[in-house]
Amino acid sequence: MGRVDGKRCLVTGGARGLGLAAARALLDEGAKVLLTDLDGDAGEAAVAGLDAADRAAFLLHDATSAEQWAAAVDHIESLWGGLDVLVNNAGIAILGDVEKLSFAQWRKTLDVNLDAVFTGTQLAIERMRHRGGAIVNIASIEGMLGDALIPAYNASKAGVRLFTRSAAIHCARQGYAIRVNTVCPGFAETEMVSGALGTLPQDEAAAFAERTLARIPMGRFARPEEIASAVLFLASDEASYVTGADLVVDGGMTA
Repeated sequence: MGRVDGKRCLVTGGARGLGLAAARALLDEGAKVLLTDLDGDAGEAAVAGLDAADRAAFLLHDATSAEQWAAAVDHIESLWGGLDVLVNNAGIAILGDVEKLSFAQWRKTLDVNLDAVFTGTQLAIERMRHRGGAIVNIASIEGMLGDALIPAYNASKAGVRLFTRSAAIHCARQGYAIRVNTVCPGFAETEMVSGALGTLPQDEAAAFAERTLARIPMGRFARPEEIASAVLFLASDEASYVTGADLVVDGGMTA
């Protein structure tokens, strides 16, 4: 306990999966955490199930809405007096190759995975620039490697990686004590991965999972808490000289 003592953290997509695991890791080390999500029932249930519920809260939040972003940051400031850590975790994955994916699906993926990260990061910098902070954007190894089934996801996560570097350079050169980094997970045991695979016929999903596991030297998908540990590190003062970096957590897949 204590690696992020007293830090006020906002985690988007916090109702389940990696977002909830990140919130739990931050709480376990002393932080106060506002979880936000589009799923109100799941979000409320998540907070109720946390051991540190007195330091956790939930807010219904559409990360694609600039107005709701302002309301979310205002809310954490009203709860605890400020924002020290932003984890841009909310994301979606829609399967469909470049011939089958519709423009609406393309646009929705970039809206959630990239545009929302821009909006949240920009607002966080505005609120943090006089006192410092940390921004952790969840990218993906799919922003480093191509995959025929997820072109929009590939594009969005590659965009998050380079946008993060640009924001990190800006903050450092402006003299803001704000670090901006990405965590790039590989395949993990989360609802987003299982949900995306669930849109495929059962035999295709099984074949995809088998092929993917064969590409991972450690031979398994990540557990959400393993990725959350990377988020915790970048949120903590242990990462005081880390900015503009990609922290890859993929079991050796990109190696």
